[in-house]
Amino acid sequence: MSNNATPYTSIDENVFQTVQEQIEKDSAMRDSIREALKKLEKDIKNISSTLSRVHSIAPSEVPGLVAKVAPAFEEAKTDLHELIKIVEPYPYYKYNGLWSMHLQNYTAQLLLSTWLERMYAKDTVAGNALLTIDEVGNLMGVPVNVKTEDKFHLSIEEYLHAIITLVDELVRLTTNAVIQRDFARPGQISTFVKDVFSSFQVLNLKNDSLRRRGDALKYNVKKVEDINYDLIVRNLVPGPGGEPKGGEASSGGVVKMEE
Repeated sequence: MSNNATPYTSIDENVFQTVQEQIEKDSAMRDSIREALKKLEKDIKNISSTLSRVHSIAPSEVPGLVAKVAPAFEEAKTDLHELIKIVEPYPYYKYNGLWSMHLQNYTAQLLLSTWLERMYAKDTVAGNALLTIDEVGNLMGVPVNVKTEDKFHLSIEEYLHAIITLVDELVRLTTNAVIQRDFARPGQISTFVKDVFSSFQVLNLKNDSLRRRGDALKYNVKKVEDINYDLIVRNLVPGPGGEPKGGEASSGGVVKMEE
């Protein structure tokens, strides 16, 4: 070895300088995403606040309530696409944990709004009260369940989480519908919740959080069944086959709800 040769140093300081620059860029990117999410979160909260009034208004007012949130959904869509512009240059899974919950909540509000629109319509017809994942994607203007491309999309897991959130809200509505003397609504909700529960049972869920929430649907089924049972035995709604059951209360009776 020549005496004039440069000896090896233990580390190259430029390595850590480069790493620090990447850390700072990543931190700035996350801050930009969070700022965009603040707008989307505000939109979702405004929608949720408006739709929550369904628990305290007469059934005849529900279609007007749903129509009232339409502009807020458009604002949410606009702010969602502002977020997409920010994250488009980066791999989807690098930052998607920051907005996944917001996308679930946005989806849940779309599902709830559409359920209310379809089930409270004056001329309700037999059909699907639940938006499909493709219909949700169309309303948001985003692709769904993308497997072959690395780009922003609504995942199946986010959609399924939103369905469970919808069920939770409808179970609450079951009790409040009775308070509003809308005695037919719990039967509709019961049928819907049971259909969702049956559908979840055939899914082979790998996501631990989603699997736990899916398993918990059985408790929601029991809640709506108990409420409907109370309505039937008090002759507030017809029993199976259209025949009244029980007889311990008239149509003006008070329904005792189980916790």
